[in-house]
Amino acid sequence: MEQQQFDPRQRIIGILYAVTTALFWGFLAIAMKIGFDFVSPATMVWFRFTTAFWALFLFFSVKNRGKLRILIRPHWMLILAAAGLSLNYIGFANGIDYAGPATAQVFIQLGPMLLAVSGVVLFKERLSWRQKFGFLLAFAGFYLFYYEKIQRIGSDGSGDFIIGLAWIVMGATTWSVYAVLQKILVRTFSAQQLNLFIYGFAMVVYLPFVTFSEFSQLDGTQWAIMIFLGANTLIAYGCLAEAFKYVEANKISIIATMNPIITFVALSVMAYLNIDWIDQDPFSALMWIGAVTVLFAAIMVIMPKRKNRKKPRSHDPKAS
Repeated sequence: MEQQQFDPRQRIIGILYAVTTALFWGFLAIAMKIGFDFVSPATMVWFRFTTAFWALFLFFSVKNRGKLRILIRPHWMLILAAAGLSLNYIGFANGIDYAGPATAQVFIQLGPMLLAVSGVVLFKERLSWRQKFGFLLAFAGFYLFYYEKIQRIGSDGSGDFIIGLAWIVMGATTWSVYAVLQKILVRTFSAQQLNLFIYGFAMVVYLPFVTFSEFSQLDGTQWAIMIFLGANTLIAYGCLAEAFKYVEANKISIIATMNPIITFVALSVMAYLNIDWIDQDPFSALMWIGAVTVLFAAIMVIMPKRKNRKKPRSHDPKAS
């Protein structure tokens, strides 16, 4: 597969889209944790996809009804992409259930890392030495950031740990399949048109697992959280799909892996402000060092390459 060419302005647009996705994913984990107090995971996931689907469906119904044809005759790769994202949600949810959130948070980052590898292998994206060093530095930063959590993985002696780890790896792998296929499909279809089908597919897949009686028990604040979760899906995956049009997969992957750091920073701010909606571990000095290291590594990866400026040859008046 040939390498796509992006101009500097396109890369900036793509990076901004990817950063928006990482920000929304970072706050998503907090909102979901709060939401699990009043709805089941399957109900929450179904509501997120349903909200995003109907928002896009109404938009295209008004602006461009021709885009809705993708719901009738989807490309086979789009069906696989939708299945990949649906399996990602199942894998991550079961991984948390069996192995715990700390383990899930560490190993789910395999997905963006696989996306980075696919960018080099499948899309022939070239990495400069600075970018290669940036990826190595990112691995080191993540190791520091997750070091204390890694030490606690499996320490409870639970026999379900291996099962949970298998679910998480499956979820991360299927997410990378979704991302690679989305990267290919945005060359032919509009990004939001692809998302329309993916949201609709997941909405139908999760429908049998929804507990509709939970909706009748929600108060105003809880409905606000649910609506935020639906909007989060619409905006985060909308921006991710747009990012694939403008920037290389390896750059998107390094930005996407930063979302857990955003989550932990937000939780630390909440703890500092004495907001006790969620129980969280203290943000240690080692985690701060790891987070800053990853931030610098991401900057090294996404910075544009320097162009070699050739000095103009001086004209010798005698040589004529």
